[in-house]
Amino acid sequence: RGAHFRSLRDPIDTSTPQGMFSLQVLGAVAQLERALIAERTKAGMKAAKARGRLAGNPGLRERRPEAVRAIAAARERAYLDDLITSAQTWLPTVRRLRPQHSWDDVVRVLNRKGHSWTIERLRRAVHRLVRERIAEPALIKRAPRRAPEDRLMTLVAGIALADPDLTLLEIGAQLERMHERTPRGARQWQPSSVKALLDRARRLGLVVPDPGPQS
Repeated sequence: RGAHFRSLRDPIDTSTPQGMFSLQVLGAVAQLERALIAERTKAGMKAAKARGRLAGNPGLRERRPEAVRAIAAARERAYLDDLITSAQTWLPTVRRLRPQHSWDDVVRVLNRKGHSWTIERLRRAVHRLVRERIAEPALIKRAPRRAPEDRLMTLVAGIALADPDLTLLEIGAQLERMHERTPRGARQWQPSSVKALLDRARRLGLVVPDPGPQS
């Protein structure tokens, strides 16, 4: 929330109405292109079957290198289109949490927000956006080793930044759903425990919004 996407190579900046419109148009064009390709493929297979020929790409059946490379390139283009279209829903959270947190922590936060990432899929997606210069190289740096309480502090701060409207109780409930224990090892989080970690994050200079009411 409050984060925007800006492409370094294309005129896309979602902080402006024009930029948001451009991103939506690109996503719609990519979806239309995939739908048209699928429609033409089905029609071609049907026509080939009517002529008594095997459906599919002869080059792929014969494992021709140029045909295999062309298919791989098309799949990579479609994959990148999907990443760019969906980036505004998950990349801001990755930027808030990486590289201070492990990929496992980031995946758990994202999936609690309705996504269905795995560690390997998310890592691959971020690496691809870094190669395309859409995401920052710092995101793929190794996460530092942290003491358990330091890790909890930055995790709580990241959750609060990702959704500033969450109350202390709601942050605690999210930590419980993530199976995170309190600094003292308890399973149940109290608002005071969450507040203590947020206060410590402020003292260390992290940008953490003031929490909402406790109930």
